[in-house]
Parts: sequence; structure tokens; C-alpha cells
Amino acid sequence: MEPAEILKKIRTLEIKTRGLVETAFAGDYHSVFKGRGMNFEDVREYQPGDEIRAIDWNVTARMGNAFVKKFTEERELTVMLVVDVSASGNFGSTTQSKRELAAEVACLLAFSAIRNNDKVGLILFTDRVELFIPPKKGRSHTLRLIREILFFEPKGRGTEPALALDYLNKIVTRRAVVFFISDFQAPDFSRALAVSGRRHDFVAIHIHDERERVLPNIGIITLEDAETGDQIEINTADRTTRARFSGLMDEREQELARVLRRNNIDAIALQTGKDYLPQLRSFFKQRERRIRVR
Repeated sequence: MEPAEILKKIRTLEIKTRGLVETAFAGDYHSVFKGRGMNFEDVREYQPGDEIRAIDWNVTARMGNAFVKKFTEERELTVMLVVDVSASGNFGSTTQSKRELAAEVACLLAFSAIRNNDKVGLILFTDRVELFIPPKKGRSHTLRLIREILFFEPKGRGTEPALALDYLNKIVTRRAVVFFISDFQAPDFSRALAVSGRRHDFVAIHIHDERERVLPNIGIITLEDAETGDQIEINTADRTTRARFSGLMDEREQELARVLRRNNIDAIALQTGKDYLPQLRSFFKQRERRIRVR
């Protein structure tokens, strides 16, 4: 692709996602992802309705009136986008590939973070860690992340999430918000996921394509594994074959859901060719309600 085309695609994506951030999404992001903690700022006189636990008893005893502590939220976060760029991401039965959807969602999250004055970093992985960009702020930095997600040419073809998570756990030592974006067509990575889930505020974003779940009835076709090159010929006209294929995909998704649930990992499932914003917003609203209940 020519440089002019690359710039045009990045600019188009920026305009679309920044528009969504400004009109619909940034408030959801801000309400769900809090800062690292609360900083003591000052004291003020107690007012009806204040938390009893906030009373500063030393100042209260000295002044003769009840005083409460004032805190300000330490708002700045570190956000890490961990994105699967293995060969299976190039698949798409609509006008959009899984990798393109991943890039668009990552772009939306990155601009939401930047709007909230958070730092954003990036890890691209296949069967190895392909690229690490340390967290920073700013529009130009964000555009670089998006360019890499869209156009980076990986050396590997397979998928090893455990390697990416081990790398994340070593390189990002403070608690971060981690968006792990993948189609999760990968071997078991539950051990590394358990560690990451404890250390970070971890959200798994599962990108999939409808044709990976449901085979069309179009006769005999050859399916090729994009990551291994293995091929298999199947007869899609056979109802039993189609049902078995869908059953295997359902089992794989159910196992992934069990692994995520066991490790208390929040998850969002997004499909190529479909509007992702309603599902993202629904997820953030549910998460906000859950946080309020705690």
C-alpha cells in the first residue's frame, strides 16, 4: 500500500473513532476506569451526609468541631493495548477483516484514554512478541499505535497469548488497564492469564467472524488454517458436517468463557461487519453498575 493510502486510511479511522469518543463513549470510559487511588488534599468542616469514616479525629479534637478529610482522585492511568496480529486475523467474510475491526476498536479505546489524560502503550504479538511501544500521551503517539496495528507486518503466523502476557507482566510493573484483543484461536494460556488478571484491570475483547461459526451450504470446499497452512476438504452440503463444525466452535467458545470467568476476567465479543459500539457501551454500563454495587 502506498504511503498516501496508508495516511488516508489512518485519518479516516481517526475521524470516525474520535467522533464516537466525543459524542458517545468517553463518559462510559471515564466512569468505569478509575485512577490508581485517592490523594489526601485538605480538611473541611463536617456536613450532614458526609461519611463518618472520613472524619479526621485529630483535627476534630484540636478544633472542637468535626472535620472530614478531602481527597482527590489520582486520575491518570496506564492503558495497554495487547493486540493479536497473527495470520488468522486477516480473515473476514464481510468487507472487514478481524484485524481491521481490532484496529478500529483499539483506536476508539486509545482516543478515549488520551481524552482522559491517560497514557497508552501497545504490544503486538503472534507466536512471539512482535512489537512493544511504551505508554505515552498525545495524538501523534496514538496515531502511531493505530498505524502499527493496521499495517505492521509480523514475522510469526501462529498465536501464543501466554508469551505476550508473560512479557506484559514483566514490562508493565504497575497496575494498568489492559485491553487484550484477539480471536483467541490459540493453545491454553490460562496460567499467564491468571497472573495478568490479578496484576491488572484486564478486559478480553474477542474478535470473531460469523463464517468461523456457521458454514454456508455451498458444496465441497477446502479450508486452510491461516497459521499452519494445514488444509482439509469438507462437504458443506452435508447437514451433519455443518452441525459438527458449529458444535466444535461452540465448545471452543464455551471453554474460553470458562477460563475467563474462572480468572474473573471481563470479556466483550465483537463480530466483523457489525456495529461494535452498542456492545461496548452495554459492557461499560454493566461494569459501571457492578462497581457501584460493590
